[in-house]
Amino acid sequence: MNANLQNKHTDFYGRDFLVTKDTLIPRPETEQIIDTVLSLAGKPFLPGVKAPKPKLPPGFSLLDVGTGSGCIAITIKKELPLAKVTASDISEKALKVALENADNLKADITFIHSDLLQNTPKSYDVIVANLPYVDKTWDWLDLKALSAEPSLALFAKDHGLALIKSLIDQIADNPPKYFILEADPCQHTAIASYAKQKHLRITATRGFILTIQR
Repeated sequence: MNANLQNKHTDFYGRDFLVTKDTLIPRPETEQIIDTVLSLAGKPFLPGVKAPKPKLPPGFSLLDVGTGSGCIAITIKKELPLAKVTASDISEKALKVALENADNLKADITFIHSDLLQNTPKSYDVIVANLPYVDKTWDWLDLKALSAEPSLALFAKDHGLALIKSLIDQIADNPPKYFILEADPCQHTAIASYAKQKHLRITATRGFILTIQR
């Protein structure tokens, strides 16, 4: 089958993104990462809502770890043009898709091929991540429905927490001001406990999204 036949487009935060067999299909819950960053930057994410007091400078630096299609990084750059946005992924094929999406949407982003933080500068104001966190043993999973997406982007060992714990380990010595993470709500307690061991704390949760600080 021609690989192009497996490509499709999907909406994320009101923009059109290319997704392929090498990238995760963006979910609505992931849009809450954008909402969280906008709130920290002092920009309301709902019409008619008073702008919150900004907790980040206009030109803050942000790293999107495990960017996949680039939907998070690109959306943040489009919503907050002054932000300095970098995106990384372990998959070179995913990075090619993310770069195409950035070109299509005219988003100036630095892309880095990296296993978590391995090849990235270590200092950012904000780190966001929608890492693989699905546990294959969850009895509510429809594995057939997930078969069109790359396992690399979905599943993780240690009850889905292996990569999340590794990233927490890597940022623990030099944490960003805000670390915004997506995970299933059933994992939040375990993540909070692990973060506490690294002298980090959960300061907010919203749906699937956790905000972690020193």
